[in-house]
Amino acid sequence: MKIAIGCDHVGIEHKDLVISHLESKGIEVEDFGAFTTERTDYPQYGLAVAEAVVGKQADLGILICGTGVGISLSANKVPGIRAVVCSDPYTAQLSKEHNNTNILAFGSRVIGIELAKMIIDNWLNAEFEGGRHQNRINQIAAIEEKYHG
Repeated sequence: MKIAIGCDHVGIEHKDLVISHLESKGIEVEDFGAFTTERTDYPQYGLAVAEAVVGKQADLGILICGTGVGISLSANKVPGIRAVVCSDPYTAQLSKEHNNTNILAFGSRVIGIELAKMIIDNWLNAEFEGGRHQNRINQIAAIEEKYHG
């Protein structure tokens, strides 16, 4: 498995710890930045990770900013991306089981690193259930098609 990861300047510390956590599990990680704590804008990192996921350079993505909201909104503008902001392990798990999310986002100002690891682990260990949930994913794809052609 390969995971694309990105953050803005606020998420640097969490990003580095998440990379270590993932690599300790034998997961390959591609880091799309940011690489310094100098102020930067999150949309570029949300886009880079989203493009890596839809382009199949990575299986999944993880995004980090202050709250997880802005960076996930950026990623969700890319057709085929289903990014979710999570602050708890249960939501992360269900987001994969029911919504087949392909990017997980969280806020470094909202959750600590140990909770972030639990959220990531629940998300990675969950599997899409398909069935009735696939119909809903198809409906989301139809909305994307309507507006992005």
